[in-house]
Amino acid sequence: MFGIFSLPKILFTIVVIVAVWYGFKWLNRRQQVQRDRAKNGRLSEAGGGKNTAVEDMVQCPDCGAYVPEGGHHNCAGPD
Repeated sequence: MFGIFSLPKILFTIVVIVAVWYGFKWLNRRQQVQRDRAKNGRLSEAGGGKNTAVEDMVQCPDCGAYVPEGGHHNCAGPD
């Protein structure tokens, strides 16, 4: 009557379920870390990390390049 539900079979089933559970947790965590790294990489390329303040740009009267307003710009000017 209880031959189907032996202790080793029950323990093995529990071990398999726990292993699958932790495997999925590990895979999800790994994917989240990759997404975070990709997101941080895009932010650092676009604006220097988390400092993404927007500045107005003005055209330099000497060389015509656009530089941040009030920022220091060193150009040779027109020839």
